[in-house]
Amino acid sequence: QGFSVLGVALDPDNRQKAIDTIMTWQHSDGGFGGGPGQQAHLLPTYAAVCALAIVGRPGPGGGWDQVDREKMYEFFMSLKQPDGSFLVSHDAEVDVRGIYCLLVVAHLLDILTPDLLEGTPAFVASCQTYEGGFSCASQPYFSAEADESTILLDGIRPPLGEAHGGYTFCALASWIMLQPYLKLHGQAEQPPSVNYRKLMRWLVLLQGNEIELGGFRGRTNKLVDGCYSWWVGGCFALLASQGIGGGYGRDVEPVGETQDEGEWDDVDESVWNKLWLQGYILSAGQHPSGGLRDKPPKPADSYHTLYCLVGLSAAQHNVYLSRARRAHLLAQWQSLPGYTNDELRKTSFLEVLSWTEEEGGSHVLGGSANRVNATHPIFTLTMTHTEAFMSHFYKQTILRSK
Repeated sequence: QGFSVLGVALDPDNRQKAIDTIMTWQHSDGGFGGGPGQQAHLLPTYAAVCALAIVGRPGPGGGWDQVDREKMYEFFMSLKQPDGSFLVSHDAEVDVRGIYCLLVVAHLLDILTPDLLEGTPAFVASCQTYEGGFSCASQPYFSAEADESTILLDGIRPPLGEAHGGYTFCALASWIMLQPYLKLHGQAEQPPSVNYRKLMRWLVLLQGNEIELGGFRGRTNKLVDGCYSWWVGGCFALLASQGIGGGYGRDVEPVGETQDEGEWDDVDESVWNKLWLQGYILSAGQHPSGGLRDKPPKPADSYHTLYCLVGLSAAQHNVYLSRARRAHLLAQWQSLPGYTNDELRKTSFLEVLSWTEEEGGSHVLGGSANRVNATHPIFTLTMTHTEAFMSHFYKQTILRSK
């Protein structure tokens, strides 16, 4: 994805090497491990599937059709817990980051079902802390019944740990992905909810001041760190899709080309300062020898390089849920025989592919030489890769709008 954000494509030989290597990580019982022969785990499963979305292709040896979707679903269901959460791996812990990884893969591969998602929205909502951000998990409590069964006590599910930028992005993105399920299958009585305004306040307060060059910290009273450019900076587009905050696009005629930092008068910057974040990434995030980092004087690494780059993308581009794009996709949707959850499939497909980059809405500090590609706010893939991959697995053909 780092290459994709920079607009760089791998040559065919290296693409095939990447595909062949990734496929050696697929576990015989479903999912992917971190390497050949390793135990399947939700985080490397997410990484492997997203990497295949970028470098892979349909057909023999292309990776896409070699993913065992049936065993993937069985692996996911084997991790599901009574409170709606998921273990990240067999005999491992519950972590909201794993739930995000599972939901992304389930969306991309078209393996969403009500059984898979049952109880998950309530678990995600229970992870919100008093600060407004999200922790890694919550503590479930059950009541013992006379017949030796147990009932989950929804009113007693305290979050475990403090609010954290990484957990918060994963929880919020998961919550957004779960909205179609909630609308179609949610219970009418006391549905789970997230306090958006408290979350917005916490996120805004994580941006550093001018002395800190406008970078984001991941927790209250911590130092700024380049990776939170995405984990925190990426949350604002998600909140805007729920009507919280401003500065994001809408379906209007384009007003111009990419603008430089001197032409920001028409942008709502009352929520967070995109210009400051770009400055932090470009001046403090870049290492003199190449790559990006947490902060000086730390070395660059691949993790911080990716999340600084997609954070830069979030600060440069206005990506929003487009009603016009959704209508265009809906008009082309083809219902297929043999699917029992077609409405959930369709609604989930339409929602995640309705994200659109606002034309003429990019604002790049330092001029066009610093421009990176727009990033899907949920999947952390480019729009092009997301559309191609999902169209293949949902068996849909998307024609370009005129």
